[in-house]
Amino acid sequence: MGLGDKIGNAAEDAKGKAKESFGDATDNEKLQAEGQGDQTKANLKQAGENVKDAFTDK
Repeated sequence: MGLGDKIGNAAEDAKGKAKESFGDATDNEKLQAEGQGDQTKANLKQAGENVKDAFTDK
């Protein structure tokens, strides 16, 4: 996995956490859900990259 991919996934995860926290603080359920969705998307991308790395390392 490239460094750019790692940084992008980490940034998307951080953005999701920030959205979720802000949604919690303001009782904005839509923003909380968007933040959780961003985090899930970043985690799925990371998992896909890990699988790809496992096959290229062999």
